[in-house]
Amino acid sequence: MKVLVAGAGGYIGIPLCHALLDRGHDVVALDRYFFGKDKMAVVAAEPGLTILTDDIRAFDPKYLNSVDAVIDLAGLSNDLSAEIDPDMTQSINCAGARRLARLSKKAGVRRYVYSSSASVYGHGTRESLSEESECEPLTLYAQCKLRMEKYVAEIASPEFETVIFRNGTVFGLAPRMRFDLAVNNMTMCAWKDNAIRVNGNGEQWRPFVHVKDVVRALILGLEQPACDVAGEIFNVGSSKMNYQVRDLAQLIVHAVPQAKVQRVPDNPDARTYNVSFAKIEQRLGFEPSVPLHSGILEIKSALERKDVSPEDPTCYTLQWYRTLIDWHSRIKQVAMYDRII
Repeated sequence: MKVLVAGAGGYIGIPLCHALLDRGHDVVALDRYFFGKDKMAVVAAEPGLTILTDDIRAFDPKYLNSVDAVIDLAGLSNDLSAEIDPDMTQSINCAGARRLARLSKKAGVRRYVYSSSASVYGHGTRESLSEESECEPLTLYAQCKLRMEKYVAEIASPEFETVIFRNGTVFGLAPRMRFDLAVNNMTMCAWKDNAIRVNGNGEQWRPFVHVKDVVRALILGLEQPACDVAGEIFNVGSSKMNYQVRDLAQLIVHAVPQAKVQRVPDNPDARTYNVSFAKIEQRLGFEPSVPLHSGILEIKSALERKDVSPEDPTCYTLQWYRTLIDWHSRIKQVAMYDRII
């Protein structure tokens, strides 16, 4: 199968491309590669891979010719980054994502897998939120995700099979490492600063899922028969991995005993969602393979081995986007005749 992965150079995208290639699929890896194309080195030499540097808002539709399936991971990838410039976020996460879906259907793509987020639940009004529960997105990022879910559902047809996955809060190691995700960040701070910072009272619920398990779920959405997945929404994670943030902090203390928990009382986090994963378990037989404590130890060990560095600026999505925007502004001021010097 020929699969176009949009957002292929990201935290989930690179492991997904690797897994797809291992399973014998041909992969078109589409991305702007904001965080460096060098991070694709782990898969760059693999047969069956085409690396395409382009933007979902403007890429040539011909790249969808002969593509059997699309997995959409593209967009500004967290709540804070989406707030940098709301118009830009709308243009990428909403208009660009709609364009990709619309062109995919027009090109005859059969299966369309959209990577959404459990953040669409916002401030969950009860525990064990299912795919049928009311969504109350609190951020622009989550609002765009929910709008795209609705659009994807609207354009679905027997010839254009759509599948939506609402991922829990992702953790674990990846070539484009992120230290701005809860587990990754708290573990890194515990190891580096001996401090684990918890916003507010720490009673916020989060469902956690390892990046490898998100990849497994996306591949199920790609490969399962249409009767199992077409037109469906699945929460991705495990009910056993719903944690309050304060309990996550204690798990990290067990792994990094010298760390102390610090409360940040004036920085509350209104997002809280305790999610049910019964549907994906019953329908697709999916259960996460990496428990939370294993992911914490995985990150700690990688830091100790210096396999990842907390000093790498590309590990912090919001800060890196701001850096790129600043560079772009400075370069525009000094560039002349397409040259800097």
